[in-house]
Amino acid sequence: MQHKPATTEVKIHDIIEQRWSPRAFDSDKYVSHDDLLALLEAARWAPSCFNDQPWRFVVCNKATDETGWENALTSVVEKNRLWAKNAQVLILAVVMDNFNHNGQPNRWAMYDTGAASANLCLPATALGLIVHQMGGFDAEKAREVFNLPAYCKPMAMLAVGYQADVDVLDNDFKEAELAARSRMPLSERFYAGQWGKGIE
Repeated sequence: MQHKPATTEVKIHDIIEQRWSPRAFDSDKYVSHDDLLALLEAARWAPSCFNDQPWRFVVCNKATDETGWENALTSVVEKNRLWAKNAQVLILAVVMDNFNHNGQPNRWAMYDTGAASANLCLPATALGLIVHQMGGFDAEKAREVFNLPAYCKPMAMLAVGYQADVDVLDNDFKEAELAARSRMPLSERFYAGQWGKGIE
């Protein structure tokens, strides 16, 4: 298993430091039902505007529902399918367009669904699992195969499983898998009191 801890400017929690998005999944190692429920429970407790919880997750576990899992995989774009096919669990993150309590448009729904997705990733790291979130999927295909209602948006596909050796990947992906992780400096993305004034 490859470890790529974040090189941080200040000390952060070990779980956040260790979390990254590998593509090398072990196709033979199943995710237990209890561990999967633990990830979903963490997502459930994410913060949301008015506690509306605008997220919905379509969970496709190959071990228990191969048809659902195949539907999810067919929604993934061809290039991502080359590695996502080895993930034992594929999860479609969906956002509801309107508030539950009044039916009005919820402009914070995507933000909140992102928070729930992030909440899912951190306990995965703690449990020795990996998660790779993808924008590279066909939202309309997902809408069709999962019979989604019109008043929601498919946002991301999450691949969940155990990490494998980089050699399971096609050559196109090996370089990215082995590359060092990086982020822009704090001062270039976080501002002190006004736009553009980098925090020190």
